[in-house]
Amino acid sequence: MKIKSLLAKPFASIVSKNIKKGMLTAVEDQDALLKELIKTARITQFGKAHKFTEINDYKSFTQSVPIRDYEKLKPYIEEIKAGKHNVLWKGQPVYFAKTSGTVSGTKYIPITKESISNHINGARNALLCYMAETGNTAFADGKLIFLSGSPVLERVGGIPTGRLSGIVNHHVPRYLRRNQLPDYETNCIEDWETKLNKIVDETINQRMTLISGIPPWMQMYFDELIKRSGKPVGELFPDFSVMVYGGVNFEPYKPKLFESIGRKVDGIETFPASEGFFAFQDTQTEPGLLLNTNSGIFYEFIPSEEIGKENPRRLSLGEVEAGVNYALIINSNAGLWGYDIGDMVRFVSVDPYRLVVTGRTKHFISAFGEHVIGEEVEYSLLRAAKEGNVHITEFTVAPYISKDKGKSYHEWFIEFENEPRNMQQFAEKIDTYLREKNAYYNDLITGNILQKLTITPVKKNGFIDYMRSIGKLGGQNKVPRLSNDRTIADALSQWAKN
Repeated sequence: MKIKSLLAKPFASIVSKNIKKGMLTAVEDQDALLKELIKTARITQFGKAHKFTEINDYKSFTQSVPIRDYEKLKPYIEEIKAGKHNVLWKGQPVYFAKTSGTVSGTKYIPITKESISNHINGARNALLCYMAETGNTAFADGKLIFLSGSPVLERVGGIPTGRLSGIVNHHVPRYLRRNQLPDYETNCIEDWETKLNKIVDETINQRMTLISGIPPWMQMYFDELIKRSGKPVGELFPDFSVMVYGGVNFEPYKPKLFESIGRKVDGIETFPASEGFFAFQDTQTEPGLLLNTNSGIFYEFIPSEEIGKENPRRLSLGEVEAGVNYALIINSNAGLWGYDIGDMVRFVSVDPYRLVVTGRTKHFISAFGEHVIGEEVEYSLLRAAKEGNVHITEFTVAPYISKDKGKSYHEWFIEFENEPRNMQQFAEKIDTYLREKNAYYNDLITGNILQKLTITPVKKNGFIDYMRSIGKLGGQNKVPRLSNDRTIADALSQWAKN
């Protein structure tokens, strides 16, 4: 056993024990954290405008601080960019995490001196919990790859600014630097395809033990490795034992990824975003991701049926129930207040608080009143695919609103690894399972308001070509599973098979 894996064992044990202790005090920790956040931010422009000195408890907090999305928070961000201090949080942010938004264009999410540890320690804790539970520490001595954005930072209002993954890259501990691939020069390449080829050049002959990234971009990496070597990834890298992923639901990508590897490796799922590191898989034996309850973020939850209302019902952690879909709202030491991050979650356990991400609040189809969400379409497709031994590369769904006498329907754009023998039967299976999951959709079908869904097969690499065409190939970018309009669908049509 080498020195890094040897030292990792006691450290992993200590951190894991502390996390387990925190499971028992999650609600109390959240209550204490809210008080601390309010106390610290009283001096800020936001705190003064929202009378933080008069807030005594969670109820008075909700009466003082409304729910906001980025557009409503943007005026405060602009003041920070103009050089002002003490706007949302004390002082100024140490970074802006730059991310794309559908309405706002580029979004600049503040990261403060107090909040940076949330981003760094979240991923670290996920790995340490895995080590403590499985005893597998050997991967720490091999080569580790994190498929991420460029670490090159620009200055916006004097504040270093870049993609979150690039920012975090600057904080990789020294003891891991020697193990980390690709090298800095390769990581700085902006063009994804050029970067991918260089990454393969650097790693194909190395002893890779851990691979981390967003599933669709890991798959591109695996495809290129197989193309170059003629071997499954698991054979090319015999010591590869841990795969860390997040950013999208893993299940649609799982069959093809493991087929590319050719054998079992352990997986660790995470729930990171530019706004914070919210949850991580703390065990290999229980479903769901453990909510990060003592890391500078106070969480609120809005029941799915309340989303979009002027004054939605807001719940603190102690009020949530298992099995209910909630919009996730955060208040943090990065200066985000009542901030709607756009994700929906469902708790699979409240002792401890473990959740799954069920979709995006703005990624849904309700063109006809059905309000179909990401979890429902993923479940329906994966169930049909499993039964038919069909592998899916990528997909997205959009409404088709008929302008003539024909009925409207949902159009599914699917890129298949192997197509079903009977496409019509496959579509009918998906439709059946979706009707089981969503009563509103079922009513529209049985009432002859909608016709059953249709499938439009997409050419091989069609989704990659689409992402390239809009300048979003690689990095943290991904195709939305659902759209309530035809913007993506109409653009994808040029890569349809027929």
